[in-house]
Amino acid sequence: MAHPQPPRVTVGVDTHKDLHVAAARDQLGRRLGTTMAPATSAGYATLLAWAHALGDVQAWGVEGTGSYGAGLARFLTARGQRVLEVNRPDRAARRRRGKSDPVDADAAARAVQAGEATGVPKAQDGVVEMLRALRVARQTAVKARTQAINALKALLVTAPTELREPLDGLATPKLVGAAAALEPGTLTTPTAATMLALRGLAQRYQHLDAEISLLTSRLDQLTTPDRASGAPATGCRPRQRRRAADRRRRQPRAAALRGRVRRAVRRLAGGGLLGQDPTAPPQPGRGSPGQRGAAPHRGRPAALAPAHPRLRRAAHR
Repeated sequence: MAHPQPPRVTVGVDTHKDLHVAAARDQLGRRLGTTMAPATSAGYATLLAWAHALGDVQAWGVEGTGSYGAGLARFLTARGQRVLEVNRPDRAARRRRGKSDPVDADAAARAVQAGEATGVPKAQDGVVEMLRALRVARQTAVKARTQAINALKALLVTAPTELREPLDGLATPKLVGAAAALEPGTLTTPTAATMLALRGLAQRYQHLDAEISLLTSRLDQLTTPDRASGAPATGCRPRQRRRAADRRRRQPRAAALRGRVRRAVRRLAGGGLLGQDPTAPPQPGRGSPGQRGAAPHRGRPAALAPAHPRLRRAAHR
């Protein structure tokens, strides 16, 4: 007696921050069931055990592998499961089938079976993920530092005169250092309260500046080639480095070439190479535009013969 083959299961997961909903279908497209589990390591293990109890798991279609589903995708990949990234269903399909977590999970499973979901989630375990995390921290620190110095300068505008005049006009590093050294004392006057606020903003700026410097140095360590061995850091692409070096070498050559072309064009008579009209030759009988006076008559001799016959005879003699 032949033993029946276990169904080949495809699982779709609709991920959320605290709870994941999964739906399973067999190789014929029949629904096998739905379940939900918390977004924790124990919940991931529960989902995996539930799927294996249904049959031979072929693939997982997970929504949001770059956000809420990142932990589940890493968990399943580490245990040898085939994980595919599923995009959110289009609006037309959601209007036809309704909107709920089990429906979205079932749509993810059907997208995998139909071959619509073919993307492999990012591993998120290399240098690129390290750079992403450090860049997020640095960008937020830079934004907060800018807000701190802007608030400090805005507060200084309305500060009391005896507090504003010594600090007004200082460069940012000197202003921050002077404001961080203020001693407000007992908070009994508006001047003391303003001094306390300025000192807090300046100290915040200093702390954020030190944090930014530390993060920048760590980013440089991950992206700068090893100077001792000459080898690139892990995750750097040699082709991109070669292209950047070629661009740096070509820039001075291109600038020098443009300078030679400009000098050659200036030496050309008429400048016709740049599309400028050559200087028109002066027309006979017409002076320059700035020259005033009547133009000479065209086609007439310089001296006219007298009109009277006697004068004409005297002129011919």
